[in-house]
Amino acid sequence: MAISVFDLFKIGVGPSSSHTVGPMRAGALFVQGLRERGELERVRRLEVRLYGSLSATGVGHGTDNATIMGLMGEWPDAIDPSQITPRIADLRETNVLKLDNRLPIEFVWGRDMLLLDENLPYHPNAMTLIAEGEGGELHRDTYYSVGGGFVVDAAQAASGVLDADQTVLPYDFNSAAELLRLCKQNDLSVSQLMLANEKVWRSEAEIRAGLLKLWQAMQECVNNGLKHEGILPGGLNVRRRAARLHRSLQELGKPNVIGSTMSAMEWVNLFALAVNEENAAGGRMVTAPTNGAAGIIPAVLHYYMRFSDAVDESNVVDFFLGAAAVGILCKKNASISGAEVGCQGEVGSACAMAAAGLAQVLGATPAQLENAAEIALEHNLGLTCDPVGGLVQVPCIERNAIAAVKAINAVQMALRGDGEHFISLDQVIRTMRDTGADMHDKYKETSRGGLAVSVIEC
Repeated sequence: MAISVFDLFKIGVGPSSSHTVGPMRAGALFVQGLRERGELERVRRLEVRLYGSLSATGVGHGTDNATIMGLMGEWPDAIDPSQITPRIADLRETNVLKLDNRLPIEFVWGRDMLLLDENLPYHPNAMTLIAEGEGGELHRDTYYSVGGGFVVDAAQAASGVLDADQTVLPYDFNSAAELLRLCKQNDLSVSQLMLANEKVWRSEAEIRAGLLKLWQAMQECVNNGLKHEGILPGGLNVRRRAARLHRSLQELGKPNVIGSTMSAMEWVNLFALAVNEENAAGGRMVTAPTNGAAGIIPAVLHYYMRFSDAVDESNVVDFFLGAAAVGILCKKNASISGAEVGCQGEVGSACAMAAAGLAQVLGATPAQLENAAEIALEHNLGLTCDPVGGLVQVPCIERNAIAAVKAINAVQMALRGDGEHFISLDQVIRTMRDTGADMHDKYKETSRGGLAVSVIEC
């Protein structure tokens, strides 16, 4: 399976890559399939069935609304987030869904949107979409949102071929050990090796332009998070903090990137809070590699770009490529899905990716980069996914800020060494996979255990 940097980083909407971005893509893919088979105009009724984690926390994560928007023909990278709420309100009032944004069909929310208390065997994030015509069922398909906005259908799941992209890469790697060996044999940095692989799909100019577009979206997300104030939606009455913190920090002096200070830490916290508050509000952001952990990588990159001397766009490109190498390893050998392995797969993977990206732009050797990622991921092992109320707010927002600082600290520790260390990144990733397999389901994005329950009891 060949994974691109643009698979791990995608422009989308909040609050969840697996529960919002993935379901919206599934709905849009279902409509696309109906269109390609010439069945779209024959549809008279639709039914949405949400299972497992999509059902348990789907309302809090906006899964129901996102699926509907996909059926209306919208895609996560193009939709105007501000239009979701009024269009859903109109549908609920009129019981009319505009399929593909042009074909009105009846859709009664209480009858046709089903949240089912059962799991399908392949993955906890499952949904089935059913289209009926005048004579009965036209088509149905089951989709699995496997984390980071990735979606596979029932046929892919049954075949075991989860990615149709079987591109042969010049420097293919399935482990950190292989990555380090390839870098050494070919005298390449991690970012140089990743760039060579990316050129199989796109020209270097297209790669750089695409990564800078992601960076622009991350900057806009932070800026929006610094402007908006008030209470986050969902009923927990969580107050936004980023705007007020920003005003306070503007009165302080400029911190130094290498010499960690309390001031620098607060700026990192600020950037992460801004992103995750925007995510929790359903705003435009970049999946990195998930929405629940989307604040970590932009916080660390903003920290580097804002407070370093003599930075330019090439640093952004190298950061993304270095981070993506570690993200690929996490996805191939464990998971980036909170519903599958807990928050260690989301925040842990993002923390390791951020550490790798920062290590790359600070001149780390491949061995030091691997060490930084290992330190970052190792100290997120066992992290549960237990969002209060099924919302990506508590503890998710603060957790991103903590992990961003942790990523920077991991890099500082790794750069003080020569890359030699006791536990390898491969061992930590395997441990994350095994820990996730052993973790009780109530700690994996169902809001049936951990903080999600403790807060209610208190």
